[in-house]
Amino acid sequence: MKSFVFASICVLALAGIVFALDADIEKHASCTYCGMNRATYAQSRMLVEYDDGTSFGACSLHCTAVDLANNIDRTPKAIRVAEYNSKKLIDAEGAFWVVGGKTPGVMTAHAKWAFGEKRAAVSFINDNGGVLVSFDDAIKAAYLDMYEDTKQIRERRRMKRSQMPKGKSAHATVYQAAT
Repeated sequence: MKSFVFASICVLALAGIVFALDADIEKHASCTYCGMNRATYAQSRMLVEYDDGTSFGACSLHCTAVDLANNIDRTPKAIRVAEYNSKKLIDAEGAFWVVGGKTPGVMTAHAKWAFGEKRAAVSFINDNGGVLVSFDDAIKAAYLDMYEDTKQIRERRRMKRSQMPKGKSAHATVYQAAT
């Protein structure tokens, strides 16, 4: 009986985590700036809640930095980031950030990952490289990387467009693939 109760509690706790993940992604399924699926990039996604009651869901710190710059007159009430291992949203300012390393980043050449515990961040650094930094340093790095990252994104998109059949747009190709 005790194992059944314990198993039931574990299932309910897991369902709560999955529901929280689904609720965040359901509201903001894709990133406004790049169109990337936030469920696919659940380990790097972010959520900004502004004091005017609106929110913005991003795939990465890169796109969050773009949104914060574009909305300079709006004040963030909360900035949350997915914890790299659990994919659960945590407070971005209280997270332990790792910048760099060999694990490819999302929307950036210099990865920026968030961890809920310092021990997990240090373990990641030991396995993958990178530097432990604060949120302020991570977002500064995102802004410093913005020009090169944007240039690389444009080049990749130009290459993809050049490989598409003549007379077809990206939207038409996506529509045909979906039907």
